Amino acid sequence: MKKFLFILIISLIPFFQLFAVDFNGLTVSSDDRLLFGAEFEGQNALYISRLSDRAIQQLTAYPEKLYIVESGRTIIALSHFGAMRIATSGGLPSAVRGYPSFSTGSTPLRGRLNDLAASPDGRWILHIEPVTPGFGTLILTNALTGEKKTISERIELQATDFPAKWSPDSRLFVYAKGGRLFYFPILSNISVLIDERFRMMGSGGITSVLWGAQGEFYYFTGNTLYRITNPELFTRTVYGDFLSVGNVVAAIPMEFEPGFDRYWIAPNASSILINKGSKGFFLFPLSESRNTTAVLPHILIPYGAENFNVFWTFPGSLTICYTMRGETSVLRFEVNGHSIRSLNAANTPSSPNGSLSPDGTRVIFWGENGLELWDYNEWHLIQRLTREPVFSCAWLNSRQFITGNSRFIEEVDISSSSYPRRRICLSSAAEFGFEESVRGPTRILAKAGTEWFSSDGVSAWTPVTNAQLRQTTLSSERYRVFLDPQPSGHYKNIPMIRSMQSTGTLSLLANHTAGGSYALGRQMQVALCFDLYDDDTGLPLVLSALRRFNIKATFFLNGNFIRRHPDAASAIVNAGHEMGSLFYAPIDLSDTRYRITREFIAQGLARNEDEFNRITGRELSIIWHPPFFRSSNLVNTSAAAEGYITVPRTYDPGDWMSREDSFRLSLRQVSPSEMIDQIIARRQAGAIIPVRLGLLQGGRDEYLFQRIEALLDALIRSGCEIVTVSTVLR
Repeated sequence: MKKFLFILIISLIPFFQLFAVDFNGLTVSSDDRLLFGAEFEGQNALYISRLSDRAIQQLTAYPEKLYIVESGRTIIALSHFGAMRIATSGGLPSAVRGYPSFSTGSTPLRGRLNDLAASPDGRWILHIEPVTPGFGTLILTNALTGEKKTISERIELQATDFPAKWSPDSRLFVYAKGGRLFYFPILSNISVLIDERFRMMGSGGITSVLWGAQGEFYYFTGNTLYRITNPELFTRTVYGDFLSVGNVVAAIPMEFEPGFDRYWIAPNASSILINKGSKGFFLFPLSESRNTTAVLPHILIPYGAENFNVFWTFPGSLTICYTMRGETSVLRFEVNGHSIRSLNAANTPSSPNGSLSPDGTRVIFWGENGLELWDYNEWHLIQRLTREPVFSCAWLNSRQFITGNSRFIEEVDISSSSYPRRRICLSSAAEFGFEESVRGPTRILAKAGTEWFSSDGVSAWTPVTNAQLRQTTLSSERYRVFLDPQPSGHYKNIPMIRSMQSTGTLSLLANHTAGGSYALGRQMQVALCFDLYDDDTGLPLVLSALRRFNIKATFFLNGNFIRRHPDAASAIVNAGHEMGSLFYAPIDLSDTRYRITREFIAQGLARNEDEFNRITGRELSIIWHPPFFRSSNLVNTSAAAEGYITVPRTYDPGDWMSREDSFRLSLRQVSPSEMIDQIIARRQAGAIIPVRLGLLQGGRDEYLFQRIEALLDALIRSGCEIVTVSTVLR
């Protein structure tokens, strides 16, 4: 009975409230400072605020991502609470200027991190300020002065990669927008830069460009790879046509597709490795003569492989790590000129998340299973440094690296066999409070793991023994504080401040904002369904995104697809998603060329069931929709007679329209980011939103499934719970 009552109570709590920011541990000092904690999506942070002006200071830095800037002198720790700068020598975090952080007035948002791109010298920060669910504004901020400059408007919110890359010397960055690439040089007066139209490089996405080990710039367009050597790159961006004199170093026998492919350049610029659509790898030599046919035989990657990581050293040791059904796999090769030899890769790290040391001799791997140090050349584990989950790591030099877990951000020294650690900052605090003291200013105490630390709010955290917390109090002579529960919204509760010397009670968060594009509406359930007709392109990307968001969706398959792509059908089943029928063949059932009868529909549905069972050993759900959602009363009643529920679509995003369809129908092709805006604007409880997977015969510049993570973010941040089709049909 108690268990049932608990479940009933939980079911009555708004879904998004389960993921809202939860404040806790409020306690007030005699000098009117409020100490409190905040928890959000498994992350927590410690804050202190002056009650007189409600200014908020962050005291811990959760290291979901770590970046090293200013030649190793500064760390940027990124989390849902914001971006924090920390001196590598140690100290308290301070908010990165210009980036939306909780301590500077921004509300933490569900979904993925709002990523950034910091210049290597630490002087500049690039980030995107969302304007609509699908688009934002690319902002350049001077990290020293806080001065902002708008670089580009209506830039698509990132799908997977941040849409900008800095040059190693911090004098230039390249960004992607609308299927085009643009450059932006850092001049003494950036306000006088020429219009964006005259800074366009050409077509492509952010994966089309990269910088080599020596600072040279590479740009892939079509089947051609260009290279511009440093230092002439910066001069060309300012004074001339960007690629007017670029050298062609490769012309490969296939098109590079920015939305699907990745490439890496050898440290000595002798070869290029290309991953085609996460399905296989090719290696080509780089030569300005381009008169070579040497190519690595096709390496087929198992279906469902993801999280690819490539390590490449001089003179030519190449390692590829990836995950397959949660397990890490490794491929190793020795590349010497035009000869390629496979190397033994029997040893496997616990995670593909890794980073190669600057001298190419060591690799660190991190993840849920801990932190490992590996010998790169001999490819074996040197030392398991910890078994607790590690979120991120970054090398300072070839002897030291920075690592972050739920307790600390630390420096690890690998030059000694004891691997000494130096604590830089606290990641979070399991317990906290003000120190019980009768002399001097009141210090802040925080517990990380089993250890206690203290700080005066200015100096770095230092270890303490026999920590004595002052009794928690919610008032001082001038103020009283309390938590006000919230029935809905971005917060479970809000710290409130009552002045004892005047009237009125103020919210600590009165000036905080989540941005106009993410105003929460009424919480609702919506269903995403994915249609697979004849091509499985995009399926691994979608399955990976759904897994990371912990979402179960519905997939519709037909018999022809199941026979052609049995591994794809099995991958969907193994991921635990709902499976519906898309008839046996991808035909238009409203086409008068076909003689549609009840028997024809019954046989098509039955054959699809049998094909699915033969391949997967499972049964399809008794939901279906006719191919292309084209139907008739006869089709629907015939399916109903076989026990099937015909699934409608609430909204047609138009992702089925190819370039050829656009020309034939005289209709403009809507971009995926525009589709996301329209989906969010028209969302309603019980909506069924279809997304088509696979490449269209007539082609598209970009597919909606390529921005699946942006779509999931937009739905979740607007208050939607994403469920299966059967759930919304109940």
